[in-house]
Amino acid sequence: MAYKFVIKKDKAGEFRVNFMYNSEVMFSTEGYSSKASAKNAIESIKKNGPEAETDDQTD
Repeated sequence: MAYKFVIKKDKAGEFRVNFMYNSEVMFSTEGYSSKASAKNAIESIKKNGPEAETDDQTD
């Protein structure tokens, strides 16, 4: 599958989640102090993402 979630540690030692398409980062989360929190963020995105509305503030 071309889409995937990647958990990485940043320079500050925090865990971040990147949502990837092929090798391109589509978006990143805030930094989390634990890997468990990063995994919870992934589950939240999977659960709530399809229901999220779009707020276009360009007008």
